[in-house]
Amino acid sequence: MRSIVNFILFTASALIFEIGYTQNPSAENPKPNFLLILTDDQGYHDVSYYGTEDIRTPHIDSIIETGMRLDNFYANSPVCSPTRAAMLTGKYQDYVGVPGVIRTHPHNSWGYLSNHVRLLPEILQQNGYHTALIGKWHLGLESPNTPNERGFDHFHGWLGDMVDDYWEHRRHGINYMRLNEKVIDTQGEHASDLLTEWAVDYIHSRSQHGQPYFLFLSLLAPHFPVQPPEEWLNRVQEREPHLSETRANLIAFIEHMDDGIGQVIDALKETGAYENTVILFTSDNGGNLPDEANVGPYRDGKQSVYEGGLRVPTGVSWPAKIEAETNSDRILLTMDIFPTFLEAGGIPYDEPLNGVSFLPTLMGEDQGKYRDEPLFFTRREGGMRYGGLTIQAVRLGDWKLLQNSPFEPRELYNLEVDPYEENNVANEYPEKVQKLNALMMKHLQSGGAVPWQRPEHR
Repeated sequence: MRSIVNFILFTASALIFEIGYTQNPSAENPKPNFLLILTDDQGYHDVSYYGTEDIRTPHIDSIIETGMRLDNFYANSPVCSPTRAAMLTGKYQDYVGVPGVIRTHPHNSWGYLSNHVRLLPEILQQNGYHTALIGKWHLGLESPNTPNERGFDHFHGWLGDMVDDYWEHRRHGINYMRLNEKVIDTQGEHASDLLTEWAVDYIHSRSQHGQPYFLFLSLLAPHFPVQPPEEWLNRVQEREPHLSETRANLIAFIEHMDDGIGQVIDALKETGAYENTVILFTSDNGGNLPDEANVGPYRDGKQSVYEGGLRVPTGVSWPAKIEAETNSDRILLTMDIFPTFLEAGGIPYDEPLNGVSFLPTLMGEDQGKYRDEPLFFTRREGGMRYGGLTIQAVRLGDWKLLQNSPFEPRELYNLEVDPYEENNVANEYPEKVQKLNALMMKHLQSGGAVPWQRPEHR
């Protein structure tokens, strides 16, 4: 009798395991999967959903068409590592030890991720999620700041800041490609294709498990060197013969990347996970102007705290929950992703955060356009241009005070009447400059209290 009961229980368990918890959105309070797609240096208008005529991004567009377009989404910083640190901690980047870019050589590295802060994958992991990073990490090159040590069950990708060649996969002659802790050599295949393959494989592998998952697909493209596969470049040049070679290369690079995103979304559909997966697409900072990125009508680009360096294309879909073809003008930052995902997963979190959940906005509630608190954008950098100092901006309502070089005066703009930052009104509103500058100084003091060098260099 006991053997029959055991057989029945085993069969039922196997059936539940095979169907998978996340594959059944009709179950009571199912936890959603999360697919976070982060591109690298994608310009605000380098997507076709904004009507940009020379580029076609149907798969990125599909996220917008099936969900919500976020028109006032800002990167926390105009460069890579700080924005990633803010995204994965829900805090300002200088509050977690990453005020600038983490690089291979200590003399040119401007961040060290604090070991005292918990990352989004760690919290999801502790609440029943399987967690994976496919692609670029850029928050540490060695223990204890490697992906597997900071909350990712599975890491298949790149530890460093960039590749010097998309087929050779090296940086300064060093191979930073990893499968978890193992060094792997992947030369010969385009890096974007590799990340697509690995993400698709991961999604299919998790379909056999009754466990929700968080997949952080952190793409290397379209960060320079701009190297699209030849067939993609030929296609763009035939379609858009008027383009400069530089612009044609960038468009082909992004369209190739978009095709990979489409394959990843298809994998969600093939495994039955699509309806109950939150897909969030964004970029880590504005477009790189030397590559002829399109930042729309906004001023400047990557590395700048003007609007073109901070505004990024962003959209979220969750077919089971979010109304399709909607949009929001609420002012949001990358660090808001952290509390939004936790709230969407029904995960309580009472530690202090700087980010604010925008799940109510995604669910159709009106959270308003403006935040009550000031918003800060910072970057620390070395060399002759920055001298180890910071550039920064603070926004309160429509007023924005910025200093885009440590050696230049502060500038003041009212973004309601001057969204493209054409008329510096600092001289006309000295009291506003004083107020916003005081807020920024307080922020910089708080961030300056957090160590940001490797321990051996402090």
